[in-house]
Amino acid sequence: MPTWYNRIAGQSLERLAALSDGIFAVAMTILVLDIHAPAAHAVHNENDLWLALCSLAPRLLVYLMSFMTLGIFWIGQQTQFNQLSQSDRHLTWIHIAFLALVSIMPFSTSFLAEFIGFRLALLLYWANILLLGLILDVSWRYADHSGLVQDSSHEVRCAIERRILIAQSLYAFGAFLCIFNTYWGIGFIVLVQLNYAIAPRFRPFSRL
Repeated sequence: MPTWYNRIAGQSLERLAALSDGIFAVAMTILVLDIHAPAAHAVHNENDLWLALCSLAPRLLVYLMSFMTLGIFWIGQQTQFNQLSQSDRHLTWIHIAFLALVSIMPFSTSFLAEFIGFRLALLLYWANILLLGLILDVSWRYADHSGLVQDSSHEVRCAIERRILIAQSLYAFGAFLCIFNTYWGIGFIVLVQLNYAIAPRFRPFSRL
């Protein structure tokens, strides 16, 4: 019966984690394909080569930002998985939707790298990050309310929710900075990501 099937479908956290790892790995690898070596016919001396390399700087910056973005969201998803006792059909589909947005990241990265001076390009990129954060938050709240979370302490549950909300607020501020200059917004987002990645003992944003 369909009702019985829906009760037993999508319960394997291991398979869901394996699918997530594969899609994250592919998406993070595809990012670098948008960076191309300078055309040989346009390089005639060392100075030309240096200029060609410098022209790649915006794409390298966006690549670095996107690689860290995916790394941060991968860690966020794995942190949630570590707190779950099991999955169910609904939670599995929530994470499949999350992975669909992960697979879009190479496109939003390429779009931003191509039109890095345009506000719309940065806003589209931020929308990708925003949706990733929203679905990750929905997945955690659903798992918590559905009894799929292990006996985690209240502090652990609050820490996961707080991490998502604060991160999304900071990303939104970075997107807001594009009103003045898109590079300001990108630079701020990169600084936020470096703070998450390095996790210094002294943090400019407390309790992230």
